[in-house]
Amino acid sequence: MEMTLLAKALAIGIGSIGPALAIGMIGAKAMESIGRNPESTGKILVPMLLVSAFAEAIAIYALIIAFSIK
Repeated sequence: MEMTLLAKALAIGIGSIGPALAIGMIGAKAMESIGRNPESTGKILVPMLLVSAFAEAIAIYALIIAFSIK
């Protein structure tokens, strides 16, 4: 019982580090780009949101793996 809880915690913990860093970098680079060229906000916003959704999907996969550990 204790080992499965540890495995679940490690799966979601390690699986969330990458997407968290990726989303932070995506937001930082988007804000930097908008700061340099404010007219490009419309062109940057949609791809930024799509890439953030893809990065978040990886965290959801880690959550599914954590729930599937028995």
